[in-house]
Formats: sequence, C-alpha cells, structure tokens
Amino acid sequence: MVSKKFLRRLGASMLVLPLPALAAPATANPGDTAWMIVATLLVLLMTLPGLALFYAGMVRAKNVLSVLMQCFAITALVSVLWVAYGYSLVFDTTGMEAGVVNVHSFVGGFERAFLAGLAVDSLVMTVPESVFITFQMTFAVITPALIVGAFAERMRFGPMLVFMAAWFTLVYAPIAHMVWGGNGGLMWDWGVLDFAGGTVVHINAGIAGLVAALVLGKRRGYPTVPMAPHNLGYTVIGASLLWVGWFGFNAGSAVAANGTAGMAMLVTQVATAAAALSWMAVEWLVHRKASVLGIVSGAVSGLVAITPASGTAGPMGALAIGAAAGLCCFFTATSLKRWLGYDDSLDVFGVHAVGGIVGALLTGVFAAPALGGFGTVTDIGAQVWIQAKGVGFTVVYTAVATLVILKAIDWAMGLRVGEEAEAEGLDLALHNERGYNL
Repeated sequence: MVSKKFLRRLGASMLVLPLPALAAPATANPGDTAWMIVATLLVLLMTLPGLALFYAGMVRAKNVLSVLMQCFAITALVSVLWVAYGYSLVFDTTGMEAGVVNVHSFVGGFERAFLAGLAVDSLVMTVPESVFITFQMTFAVITPALIVGAFAERMRFGPMLVFMAAWFTLVYAPIAHMVWGGNGGLMWDWGVLDFAGGTVVHINAGIAGLVAALVLGKRRGYPTVPMAPHNLGYTVIGASLLWVGWFGFNAGSAVAANGTAGMAMLVTQVATAAAALSWMAVEWLVHRKASVLGIVSGAVSGLVAITPASGTAGPMGALAIGAAAGLCCFFTATSLKRWLGYDDSLDVFGVHAVGGIVGALLTGVFAAPALGGFGTVTDIGAQVWIQAKGVGFTVVYTAVATLVILKAIDWAMGLRVGEEAEAEGLDLALHNERGYNL
C-alpha cells in the first residue's frame, strides 16, 4: 500500500500508483476514463505512424521499409509480451516494502502474469485497470522502438526481434519497476522524480542505442559515403505526429483529467517550442543556415527533456529546460558525434539519452516552487543529486545489460547483415520489397 505521506513528499511527481492503488472509488470516473483512452491512442500514434515515419524519412531509400517493418513488428511483439509478463514485472508489488532493498526492489514478480486478476470493474486510481494497462503498454512499445534509429540500415531482422524481446524483459521492465513500481522500488525510494519517462524511456533507450551502434560498428562507407535522408517530408510528418502524440505521453501521465494534466500539456508545448528555436538558432549561427531536419530534431529534444519534469515544472522552467536541451542535443548530435566517430544512424543517443539526462537533472531544479515549479522540492541541490543518482544508475545498468544481450545474440545468431545485403539495401535483402517503388 502506498504511503500518503510519501506521495505528498514526491509532490505527485511519479507516473503511477502501484497496484493495489490507494483506496479507489467504487466506479471509474467517466471524465478521467475518457481522457486516458484518448491519451493511450495518442501515445500509440507516437510509434505508429509517428516514430516509424520520422525514422523512415532519415534513412536511405533502399532501407525505408526495413525501418517501418522494425517499428511495426516491435509494436506487435512488445504488446504481446506486455500482456504475458511485462505488466506484472513492472507493477507487481508482491514482496515490496519501503526502505527495504531486496530482489523486488529491482523487478516485480509474476503474480499478474497474463493479467491474472483483471476484471471489467478493476480500477487503478479512477480509471479501469484495462485502460491503465493499455496506456502503460504504449510506453513499453515506444521505448525499444526508439533504439531502432541507432542501428538503422545494418541489423538482421530475426536477431533484432530476439534482441528487443530480451531487452524489454531484462532492461525496460526492471528500470520501469525501480522508478514507477511504488514503495520499495529502488529509485522510487531514492525519491527520483520522473513523471512520464525521462529515465525509464529516453535515457534507457538512448544508452541502449549507443551501445548497439558501437557493437554493430559503422555502416559501410560511413562517414565518407553520402548517407543523406531520402525523404525529409516523411520525417517532418513523423515529428509532427510525435509532437501531437506527446501530449498523451505527458499529460496522460497524470492518469486523470485534472490540473496536473493541464499543466503538463502547457509545459510540453512550451519546452518543445523553446528547444526547436534553440537548435535552429545555434545551427543558424554555426552553419549560416537553418535546416528542416535541425528544427524537427530540436523539437524532439525538447519533448524528451520536458518528459520527466512535465508534472512538476512551471512554464518558465519549461522554457529553460527546452532551451538547454536544444543546445546540448545539437552539439552532441553534431560535434561530439564527429569527434568520437561513432555511427548512431539517426542520433538516438544525441537526442534521447542527452535530452533525457538534461531533463532529468533540471527536473530537480525546476520542481522547486521557488522557481515556479509545482513539486515539493525545497533543497534543490539535494534533489539534483538524487536525480543524478537515478541517471547514473540507469546509464550503467542499461549499458552493461544491453552489451551482454547483444554479445550473446551476436555469438548465437549473428547481428549484422552481410556486406552484399547492406549494399543492396535491407528492403530487398531482408523483406524482398522495394519501398521506393511504391
């Protein structure tokens, strides 16, 4: 059972209440339920077609279908795994106790496997548990799908599916449980603030993407062979769908149609706009021209960065978070990437990991009422340290676990397509189709 005192201390900054929830009403609230159904559809829209089109436009024409196929297949795969055991691994609270570190502090059990105990009238807070399950499923879907952008154009399809299943099980589920699982969850007990997934989704996926890019190695010819996006129109459409869908992501994380949801919507719009302008401005200064790819990348960096803070930051905090994210992500995706020489195909690390880290740390600053926030943070330094611990733990755990999973699959099956298949393009080599003839 969740401590009300603990929830007040967090300032309602966490995404969900663990199961069973605080004394729930006898029936669902129609307004909350309607809003959460809409929010769930918006988050699903972020992956299909939003992320799929965003990525498909940035790869070369010979690989567009492979990226679309990966996003679509991951959506189906993770949806099934979520029902089978993912929901239970994240939200089963059996054996958890506040302040006690045990195996249940890191991952849930299987008491809710295959949604055991679910009934039509089961509730989480004021909404049907079925709606809550589906809402959380869409988060579980988009997180591994984000990783696709880092290794685009060079991973075999079968091993990719095995990797995503293993990564969802061994990385996503434990991190989500530690942050959102309730009293007894490791990072929950630390007091980490992550309203909608800056740590669980974006840092997690961004670090995994970097590790995957390093394990697979560079695309053949990178960086001397031109690898320009084949259709930036797709990318702009995808980014626009991500922007719209993100309101479900952030405002929906209130799990109610209330003032917290309304404020989350406002700060999401403000931070995204600030980051888009920030990236555009610095690119304009550095390269003397502002690009379409740049402004949409900036917008996504702002969406990422405001995610953990969307339940506690005010509008002025959102401006600062967005502006900082645009600057930091621009230099990571351009200068740092060139300097270190890694081939993160679509800048998953540069936008999602770095944007997530910026947002997670600044959440500790702008959750303070003294700076216009709506959290209960009174000691900013202490909260930033807590946020940094959460970031550090996630980076190390995700990097090590992802490396082990990839190495095991590479040893057992082989990860990378052959040279001939890569030259021909994954559309034909893996799927026997040509996307650019459609």
